[in-house]
Amino acid sequence: MIREIFEITEQLGQALQKKSHDIVNAICLVHTTKVLLENMRSDDGWETFFIQVVHFRMEHGIVIPDMEGTYILRGGRARRQPDHFTREHYFRVEIFRATIDTQLAELNLKFNEKVMSLLSVSATLMPKNKSVSFQVNDICRVVEKYYPADFNGQERTGLERQLKHFIVDASSSEDMKNIATITELCQSLVKTGRHRIFNLVDRLIRLLVTLPVSTATAERAFSSLKIIKTRLRNKMEDDYLANSLLVQIEGEIVGH
Repeated sequence: MIREIFEITEQLGQALQKKSHDIVNAICLVHTTKVLLENMRSDDGWETFFIQVVHFRMEHGIVIPDMEGTYILRGGRARRQPDHFTREHYFRVEIFRATIDTQLAELNLKFNEKVMSLLSVSATLMPKNKSVSFQVNDICRVVEKYYPADFNGQERTGLERQLKHFIVDASSSEDMKNIATITELCQSLVKTGRHRIFNLVDRLIRLLVTLPVSTATAERAFSSLKIIKTRLRNKMEDDYLANSLLVQIEGEIVGH
């Protein structure tokens, strides 16, 4: 069971450990991972899984218990045991589905409505996607809902105007047509000077870049912290420490 769950979630886990995220594919992987886990959790999924278990036990000479027999709960739970509590019910509900529900709960917590809405906005801003799903009003509503402190009413109106110009420019621009990640888009705006023309779009993109879709960056930061601030350097001032960490973590950018 654990092996099958790992096989379903491995693709998403590997994608989220990358330093630069392809937002479009991240959204797809979150969705497909949830669907595959839900399929596995269904009655058909249990039947398929149980058949595999039976074949495994037969191949290795393991005795198959009577799944219709009564299963006796242990400890304090025994007092609340329902009538006709079979082994099949215990393994299907208490073990199989409970384990999958835990995985789904983690995904729903990590990728809640806010995160998925903002990731969707990131995907629509990609010039590579052209304007297939680009809806200015939808983006502005998401900004109003989740970034009220970063855009006042006048700026949201200005953002709406800038987005209309931005999508036409980005979709027809040769130097932006192959951009596939939000990080590349942010860098391109600065490189071409568009961040000054589309300053509000640039602000939105910078906010989207900080979406916590992975713990990989934080893990690298703590690893660097252990290297830089050692027992012999424990009196290092905060500003100097922050600057040293910036050079260590963003070495590629500093090198350029």
